[in-house]
Amino acid sequence: MTTQSPAWQKLAEHQQATSQLHMRDLFAADANRFNAMHETLHGLLFDYSKNRITEETLTLLCNLADSAKVKQRMQAMRRGDKINTSENRASLHIALRLPENADPIMVDGENIVPKVHTELNRALSFAGSIIDGSHTGITGKRITDLVHIGIGGSDLGPQMGAQALYFYRTGVRVHFVSNSDDADIAQTLTTLDPETTVFSIASKSFGTPETLLNGQAARDWYLQHGLPEEGISHHFCAISSNVGAAIKFGIPPERVFGMFDWVGGRYSIWSTIGFPMMVAVGPENFREFLRGAHAMDEHFFNTEFRHNIPVLMALLNVWYNNFYHSDGHTTVPYSHNMRRFTAWLNQLDMESCGKQRTLDGKPVDCITGGIIFGEEGPNCQHAYFQLLHQGTRLIPADFIVPMTTPYGIGRQNRFTVANAFAQSEALMKGKTLEEARAELSALPEAEREKLAPQKEFPGNRPSNSFLFDKLDPFNLGMLMAAYEHRTFVQGVIWNINPFDQWGVEYGKVLAKAIEPELESGTSAHDSSTNSLVAFYRQCQK
Repeated sequence: MTTQSPAWQKLAEHQQATSQLHMRDLFAADANRFNAMHETLHGLLFDYSKNRITEETLTLLCNLADSAKVKQRMQAMRRGDKINTSENRASLHIALRLPENADPIMVDGENIVPKVHTELNRALSFAGSIIDGSHTGITGKRITDLVHIGIGGSDLGPQMGAQALYFYRTGVRVHFVSNSDDADIAQTLTTLDPETTVFSIASKSFGTPETLLNGQAARDWYLQHGLPEEGISHHFCAISSNVGAAIKFGIPPERVFGMFDWVGGRYSIWSTIGFPMMVAVGPENFREFLRGAHAMDEHFFNTEFRHNIPVLMALLNVWYNNFYHSDGHTTVPYSHNMRRFTAWLNQLDMESCGKQRTLDGKPVDCITGGIIFGEEGPNCQHAYFQLLHQGTRLIPADFIVPMTTPYGIGRQNRFTVANAFAQSEALMKGKTLEEARAELSALPEAEREKLAPQKEFPGNRPSNSFLFDKLDPFNLGMLMAAYEHRTFVQGVIWNINPFDQWGVEYGKVLAKAIEPELESGTSAHDSSTNSLVAFYRQCQK
């Protein structure tokens, strides 16, 4: 897509013509605005009426998607074409949640659907044996804890999912270790018993430095407690494509669950990378999670753009990112159990769309990506929401709100939902100076005139709301898949590859060179890096 295309230019002209419209006035002029600007899917309600858009805006945005050939790229992904061009791979996370009787998807002449289910069933079977106690530790004791060791997509997705579905937890406690700072693994292992602990090591190559460091530390911890080497096969499993390296570590091949090169880490929770989720919530709940994602896939591939939830999400992001030059986007789950959702979304969106080159290697001619941040509500209302309401930056918001919780403590759920609805309304409506004055009518005029401007809110701040009846595996799967597809569509419109991450790799290469220098003292870098190395060595003494 180019900013010189007719579709892009028409949107730019439209933005100039409508930029002064206020959503308060749009709602006043159209009592049915919500009816025209919301979508539902299997109980999920997506309300996008609180945006700086008209029906003409939506038509022009859909035209932009047509001009960028979004439909064609969607079908190319679905077929298994190698749309990850820089790595010459397909990008088929959608295949991971297909039913077993799905039509074939061919990759390099092979139908991958049976392979997906073979590995999925193997992982689910082992998870089930840990849960029901049929798999024990080397001393015969029942497994009580699983420690999952990974980083990035091998950690953020399953950790978020296991935490989000806490209500569905099995009797096995699941822990996550990702940081190479030894405080992470040391504090995790403090209260665990090696006789009743299983470790899962997640690394496609079985060569990720942080993961291998923590995996070796876990192995050493196990052996230091006097347990036999042959017990490694009872207490360790791997999620990896490198079976040989896992075997060398001591993990038998039947405990190595395969991964596929046509799935990137941040899209891999639906695969065997979801193993800790399988243990945390049980095999059937994990299958329900996959069913929810597949339901969103079906909607995405078969629904016209004007009513397509992920496409609309993406187009609205492009509208603000490129035509309003917004500085970022906040995602706010009004659910304590979803408090890691935005961390997962950080990687999904920013690692995918943080690109400055088009698919053919040319510099992009528009802003790509965006700064994604967020925190659980209502906590964030007492933090960065001040900036959203009265700051000088335009930052759209997503509100994610389950309508019920299983706990039933007092009126807390009702209070939480009310806050979510109130924040979206306040961002949209704002408060005029006249309204602020009226609120302060009891004050003397001089004091009122001094204080009223401080209580004025410009409003006209956009937001989307995602509502669902409860936070269950199916709804979580639907929501996550919607954000995945949003990310893909944004990448298509910006003509970038949302499936590679070369910027992540570069720092890893430099770290390999610097680590031995921290011990040897030999350092041939810039003066800053040389001085940092010297300071490290001084502190070690």
